[in-house]
Amino acid sequence: MNKKNKILPWQYSIPSILLIGLIVVFPIIYTIYISFTNMNLYHWTNYDFIGFGNYIRALTKLDSGFMSALLTTIVWTVINMVIQILAAYIIALGLNAKGLKLARLYKTLLMFPWAMPAYISILLWRVGIYNPQYGLLNKIRTALGFSSMNFLSENIPAFLSCMVLNLWMALPFLIMMMDGALQSVDISYYESARLDGGGWWTQNLYITIPLIRPVLAPSIIMTTFTTFKQFDIIYLLTMQKGSLTGSTLQTVITYAHQNAFVSNNYGLSSAVSIVIFGFIIFFSIFVNRGIREESE
Repeated sequence: MNKKNKILPWQYSIPSILLIGLIVVFPIIYTIYISFTNMNLYHWTNYDFIGFGNYIRALTKLDSGFMSALLTTIVWTVINMVIQILAAYIIALGLNAKGLKLARLYKTLLMFPWAMPAYISILLWRVGIYNPQYGLLNKIRTALGFSSMNFLSENIPAFLSCMVLNLWMALPFLIMMMDGALQSVDISYYESARLDGGGWWTQNLYITIPLIRPVLAPSIIMTTFTTFKQFDIIYLLTMQKGSLTGSTLQTVITYAHQNAFVSNNYGLSSAVSIVIFGFIIFFSIFVNRGIREESE
């Protein structure tokens, strides 16, 4: 009877295990397999095994473009996350300030950028905000007496333009999470702190942040992963076929996409994808270990 009870859960789990294996595990294994070959448009069926050649090319050859794309991705992730966390925290504090009227309306309006489909938001910004002829920013520049500017034609302006759009789209989620976390903090802590002479900075450093950190940690980690593997904003603003702007801005995700679907070098693209996958797994293990140590 005991043996049957042990086997029964596995029997119920077999359909789910097969589905997960087909949808998740098999593509990963097949991508690893392709990464050790020279599969491309000209070697679609008659490809050869080249060992770690694709990995060596991506990680050691400066002209491959991968290392510069990785550096851009790291800078992109760090800057975006620092600004997102600070801005979301300040805005969430403002939304929870005593005496603020129409707070629910403000919170509802803040959800619109996050609720809108990403593709629509990006195209609206590209045409309505960043367009060099009739975009809103250039309308303001010409009204002030400055010449129009193509914000997406060079790497640094394009990087900043993509970052602004990413902040506009991603901030509402963190604001919502921080707003919920702030409402869970017992107000008596602040009353005790004020009686002891603690000011605004003291209350935030020693009460608010420590108390909301366990609630916010998963959402910040998830947002970090999303920012690291950001593709649609950079691609649709600067690299979409038929709408190339002139900038050569590349992240690891757009680099993998370019090698797979533009250069048709599937072996190199698969190797880059596995390297990215390794980075994410390593970061996940490192972060989860840190969270577990804090909880203990």
